[in-house]
Amino acid sequence: MLFNKIKLFFFVSFFFISACSNLKQHFVDQPNAFASANSEMGPAYPISEDFDLDPECFISADELFTSDNVPHKDVWDRVREGYKLPEYDNKRVQTQLKWYVRHPKYMMRVTKRSQPYMFHIVEQLEKRNMPLEIALLPIVESAFDPFAYSHGRASGMWQIVPGTGRMLGLKQNWWYDGRRDVVASTEAALKYLQKQHKRFDGDWLLALASYNSGAGNVSRAIKKNKKRGKPTDFWNLDLPKETKDYVPRLLALAKIFADPHAHNVTLHSVPNEQYFTAVKIGSQIDLAQAANLAEIDMNVLYHLNPGFNRWATDPTGPHELLMPAERAISFSEKLAKIPDEDRVTWERYKIRSGDSLSTIARRYKISVASLKTINKLPNNNIRAGRTLMVPVAAKPGKHYSYSFDERIAKRYAAVAKKQGGQKIDYTVKSGDSLWSISRRYKVSTAKLARWNSMAQRDPIKPGQVLKIWTKLPAVAGGSGVVRRLNYRVRSGDSLARIAKKFDLKIDDILQWNNIQRSKYLQPGQSLKLFVDVKRIQES
Repeated sequence: MLFNKIKLFFFVSFFFISACSNLKQHFVDQPNAFASANSEMGPAYPISEDFDLDPECFISADELFTSDNVPHKDVWDRVREGYKLPEYDNKRVQTQLKWYVRHPKYMMRVTKRSQPYMFHIVEQLEKRNMPLEIALLPIVESAFDPFAYSHGRASGMWQIVPGTGRMLGLKQNWWYDGRRDVVASTEAALKYLQKQHKRFDGDWLLALASYNSGAGNVSRAIKKNKKRGKPTDFWNLDLPKETKDYVPRLLALAKIFADPHAHNVTLHSVPNEQYFTAVKIGSQIDLAQAANLAEIDMNVLYHLNPGFNRWATDPTGPHELLMPAERAISFSEKLAKIPDEDRVTWERYKIRSGDSLSTIARRYKISVASLKTINKLPNNNIRAGRTLMVPVAAKPGKHYSYSFDERIAKRYAAVAKKQGGQKIDYTVKSGDSLWSISRRYKVSTAKLARWNSMAQRDPIKPGQVLKIWTKLPAVAGGSGVVRRLNYRVRSGDSLARIAKKFDLKIDDILQWNNIQRSKYLQPGQSLKLFVDVKRIQES
């Protein structure tokens, strides 16, 4: 490609030079001796020592090889050239700009985190002829965290809520959530923005505002202003505070990325090249096996394929994995040698009397729907003595570092470290509400919702288990009327016997008394117990 550009340069230069009246020497036609078109590398073509040119006849490499012809240094150069939104410098934009400028480490962190995704996003925006400022929107939405989850149930890099995701055709089930899929969610987000852009007569600011707060809210605000004879542009609409800040955040980021040096901000340089390749796999595969075949770390695999919730891909698809571009061919070749049935570890389970699909699914940490699909069951009826095929993880749970269960465990551990106190697994009963539960355990409904990755307005249902951190000791599933009891160990007592007597967990008794399971209890020893009074009364 560079050689073709050099030949083009030679042709154009020769044409212009021939037209100059003061040309003294013939142009030396030696294209194979050309230096780089980069001006720092010297002349773009060789000339004889006495070759005398009128300066007006000279065409520099900078003039000929414009940014449209020369590869960009990094993706941020490409983004800047694709800016299409009007510039605004009002107080609301300045407020957001000052925050970003005051947090240079954050800017470095989010731009570094964007590297696997940015090239793809820019490519998709350019295909749709959309403003490239929108490539910065995931910074506002999720700080480019593909596993981000808000209390309003928005998920993924583009923070799409379940209902909008379904409307945009994003599959969501136990195995897979398309709202986090890098390719699928990007396509859905851009499709939605284009739709809103058309709805609001080509106004990108209103399209962005509707992405944040919903098109209905924006339309109602416009209608309200029209009735009052007020302007209907974004800056004059009565929108939620979050939305009023949302659009200025993107505009502030665009200003910073346009000239990072002027704002004393350093961005992580992201190469303007394809980071990943989509590989067709054709069937379900254990993600540990996929990572092993590709010779990449599990964290890398999960961050390229954050849509998969579990230890394996969805048995019903999508049958595709994103792989680092340099690993794709090797992975595909190795995968082709492995039969479909050997890509997941299977266990044969013989149904026992009293079993149900739900109890079996719980035992194997799989969904009932998946069990039915895999075993081609038309309904939930099963018969003792028959066999079910159940897919099981090839590695221990912790190996699947970003599976749903591991992410939840990490989130709860972080909350526990921050909150202190005891964790209670509370089973929701008929008549319960977040408000009544929060009053019982003396915590706010906001915290209760945040601990359980839900919004305060989300409904709860009997049987649902909620995580609660409280200064009260943990008594799982109890009534909330907890009292301390000093229990004196009797002859013949064991941890199991005491736990059963007071409906407690052995691990709780060990923790409350700072003792080891391996240590024998001694008659007369005093144990500190926290018991549910109602349970004792009922037993």
